[in-house]
Amino acid sequence: MKAAFEGSSFYKLPKVLQWFTGNIGFHHIHHVRPLIPNYRLEECYNSEPALQKIKPLTIRNSLKSLRLHLWDEANQKLIGFGVLKNQL
Repeated sequence: MKAAFEGSSFYKLPKVLQWFTGNIGFHHIHHVRPLIPNYRLEECYNSEPALQKIKPLTIRNSLKSLRLHLWDEANQKLIGFGVLKNQL
């Protein structure tokens, strides 16, 4: 259960993109219960408060993350190559 929530993303999309992607943004729910049909994922999300505690990833945040490529074990976060270059 923990891996399903922490190892996948909740991608908050505008309704039209949510429809076009088959609710792929609710991927964390899919990992918990893969047999829930995609058209029921949002309903499931809205009905269960525990699912709503997951911090969503937005389009803006996802664009910012494109420059993050490396896992910094000491600080437990993703970093870009520029940060590593500055440390050398």
